Amino acid sequence: MSGLRFAILDPAAGISGDMLLGALIDVGADPAWLSGLPGRLGVPEVTVTVESVSRCSVQAAKVYVVAPGGLGEAPGEPHGHLHHGQGHHQAPHRHVKALIKLIEAAQLSKRTKELASQAFRLLAEAEGRVHGLAPEKVALHEVGAYDALVDIVGAIEGLELLGLEEVYSRPVAVGSGWVRAAHGTLPVPAPATAILLEGLEVSTGGPVTGEATTPTGAALLRVLSRGTPPTAWRAVRSGWGAGDRNPEEWPNALRLIVAERAAEAARVVVLSTDLDDLSPEYLEPLREAMAEAGALDVQVWPTHMKKGRIGFRIEAIVAPEQADAVADAIFRHSTTAGLRRALVDRLTLPRREWSVPTGAGGAVRVKTLDGPGGPRTKPEYDDVLSEARRTGRPAHDLAREFHEQAGRLTRASAGEPSVRTTVPKESE
Repeated sequence: MSGLRFAILDPAAGISGDMLLGALIDVGADPAWLSGLPGRLGVPEVTVTVESVSRCSVQAAKVYVVAPGGLGEAPGEPHGHLHHGQGHHQAPHRHVKALIKLIEAAQLSKRTKELASQAFRLLAEAEGRVHGLAPEKVALHEVGAYDALVDIVGAIEGLELLGLEEVYSRPVAVGSGWVRAAHGTLPVPAPATAILLEGLEVSTGGPVTGEATTPTGAALLRVLSRGTPPTAWRAVRSGWGAGDRNPEEWPNALRLIVAERAAEAARVVVLSTDLDDLSPEYLEPLREAMAEAGALDVQVWPTHMKKGRIGFRIEAIVAPEQADAVADAIFRHSTTAGLRRALVDRLTLPRREWSVPTGAGGAVRVKTLDGPGGPRTKPEYDDVLSEARRTGRPAHDLAREFHEQAGRLTRASAGEPSVRTTVPKESE
């Protein structure tokens, strides 16, 4: 699913690690996976529980990380704050270096290990800047260490398991007022949180009083978010992860939106030019170069030009961010001296690509357009030809059979094919 669907975090009420874990559970992550995570991290004495709660009439999933002896972060206390250990001898501490070693030794993907370790380093560096300490001197009290370990690793791995490695974020609320910390009362955002929010788009308005975003939540945004969501997308589903507090005036919860790109509703650039001095045999290499540079579609048709010459109109539809690269490809691979460029709105039907089995262990890709009258399917031409060569059967007979098979599968699954891969380009 990677590349097709992605996550949008909506931290209008802020973000913490447990809020993100709850949102992941609410959109479909398996609670049994999360409850088994401490064992894989080498801290089997830690337990994780999930329950459904209400936050200002919004149903959300609440995740609790409980340390040995039933200890957990106290409600209303700041989550994810780090301490250097001086003056806090009443509880054991764990240095960040030790937590990273647990991550490196755990049964996790390489990506999860790298991002989780990066998040802890960011936390240690931020707290070190605040207190004038080297990052390796920064530690968490043991309850907070367990909580942060499960929150950070679980959030990163949960997104990966759901196929949502591409993550975007709306502006993050920081809250207002003051927050209690181990070293006294601090203004919101707390100093370490403010450092971790550097480079992120924040929201300072809204009804949230107190700490909205924790250091752990800010660190997760730093390692996960690619910034502002794409301009055109469709929501597939959404879920809510609850925070500890439950004010009456606003839902203290993080919303996670599972989305997919909506190529059928977007702005595109149209690049066009007319050629009368390029041999037709070089039109196909030109088309290939434009497609490789990022053109969504390329059209070529004959035209009459000045002095009675026969020419060709070349027109490409391009995403705005790829327009310069495609223009460069046109100049490099054609004889044109100039281009026309226009920004236009494009409306197309939603499309997807999936596959049907051939009966011999192979598969043929099928394109589906979701039209007003229902889905329309078409087997991929290149795959049909390949299957025809393999079997010796006529290509048009195979195309008809695969079309009928795809139609049956589509109708049987109410328009949701059993195997989905990527969204095809218009030119395919």
